[in-house]
Amino acid sequence: MDQRERGAPHLSTVNPAGLAAPGGHYSHVSIANGLVFVSGQLPIDASGRKLIDEPFEVQAEQVLANLACALARAGSEVAKLAQVRVYIVDIEYWPSFNEIYARWAGEAKPARAVVPVPALHFGLKIEVEAVAVL
Repeated sequence: MDQRERGAPHLSTVNPAGLAAPGGHYSHVSIANGLVFVSGQLPIDASGRKLIDEPFEVQAEQVLANLACALARAGSEVAKLAQVRVYIVDIEYWPSFNEIYARWAGEAKPARAVVPVPALHFGLKIEVEAVAVL
C-alpha cells in the first residue's frame, strides 16, 4: 500500500505575526496530523530585538511568551503541551527557570527536559522547543 492509499499526512507550517521572522530556513511551527511542533524559541521580541543584555529571567519570560504565541496562532495552547525541551547555558539557571515555568504553565505538566549546553545563538541564555496537540 503506497502513501496515497493510506492517506498522506496533513502538514502545514505557521510563522505567527506575534513573532520575529525566522532567522534561518525553518518555520516557527509545523502542524502534522494533529500535533503542533514549535521550533526552538530564543529570547527575541516581535520586533526582532535579541535580549542579549537582559537577565536570564527576562530572557526566560520572553521565550515562554514566544512559545505561547506560537501555540495560540497554531490553534493550540499551553494546556495542550505534550513535551517541552529547554536548553540553558548554565545549569545554575535551572531553579529560576523552573519557578518561572511553573507560573507560566499553571496546571499543565507536560514531559520536559532541561539540557545544559555550552552556548546558544547570539550569546543568548535559553532556548525552548515544544510539541503540543491541537
